[in-house]
Amino acid sequence: MFGKIILTAVNAIMPIILLILLGYILKRVKFLSKDFLKIGNKLVFRVLLPVMLFVNIYDSDWDAFRWDLILYALIAVLVIFGLGLITSVITTKQADRRGVILQCVFRSNFAIIGTSLAASLAAGNTSVAATVALLQAFSIPLFNILAVISLTMFVQKEQKTAEGEVMRDVPPKPRAGGIKNVLLGIVTNPLIIAVCIGLVFLGLRAAEVAACGEAVFTLKNNFAFLYSALSQLKNIASPFALIVLGGQFEFSAVKGMFKEIAVGTVWRIILAPLLGLGVAVLLATYTNILPLGPAEFPALVALFGSPAAVSSAIMAAEMKNDEQLAAQLVVWTSICSILTIFVTVCILMSMGFLAV
Repeated sequence: MFGKIILTAVNAIMPIILLILLGYILKRVKFLSKDFLKIGNKLVFRVLLPVMLFVNIYDSDWDAFRWDLILYALIAVLVIFGLGLITSVITTKQADRRGVILQCVFRSNFAIIGTSLAASLAAGNTSVAATVALLQAFSIPLFNILAVISLTMFVQKEQKTAEGEVMRDVPPKPRAGGIKNVLLGIVTNPLIIAVCIGLVFLGLRAAEVAACGEAVFTLKNNFAFLYSALSQLKNIASPFALIVLGGQFEFSAVKGMFKEIAVGTVWRIILAPLLGLGVAVLLATYTNILPLGPAEFPALVALFGSPAAVSSAIMAAEMKNDEQLAAQLVVWTSICSILTIFVTVCILMSMGFLAV
């Protein structure tokens, strides 16, 4: 039995690792250029992932929404955010690193690695994809909103003295358009837009069913060519994103930021999943508050156990935070999560929360 659990866990995780490794090798042999990876990252973030999120949500069943599961996931993310806030303040005095550490603590790579991981752990259970779409519809907008807050709350403004010297530790003065720009960044986020459009279409279909007894108009039936094209884009989103992720790995020097990397990595791949999954296991085992099983835990593993999101490094650079630290956290959480995800999967399978 134990050997079967190990084999199942390896089969679930290895495809993800191999695709990341392929991207890394292709970059090392100069097959993939930096320009290709830069454009590929934009393609993933602005087109492929939004399409995948939209299709996943659109294909879901409104009546099957587990609002108790949604509430648990959102509360868990907010609790982890709060603990990460305390940790980031204690860990470093450098303002442009605190937000980066905080973002790493709560923001997992649910959209890319998480989706692939959950699909691998599904073991033929068709309801897993619906559960993943359900959690993505609410967690990804929350991730992005909290990311904007994290990367703006600590950043300090540089001011120059009369002699031209830079003063770095000056708290930022409120700007008239500051809040407006933050809100604009949230509402123009491609992932949030895709989730909102998916929920609108899903809600309209649910309203049709409630009014007419069936869905009179659907993309799948009335615009089959469009639905087919979107589905094909969805199918290539995860593998292409994993290859691009592998190509972006850079083992640059970690001198001067070892403590921050260690803290962020431990939080992202050990403490966050221990809290998110541990409490879920306790609630499912000893109470009737949150009934969970093999249909829900693959999505929870993907949500809490995935490494830091690739887009976190991009956002850190755009919002004047420590881009190098953010990139290192993406790399090291991704590498180290191979072991932690494997251990997590084996434990949950042995407890019956994941299908063997």
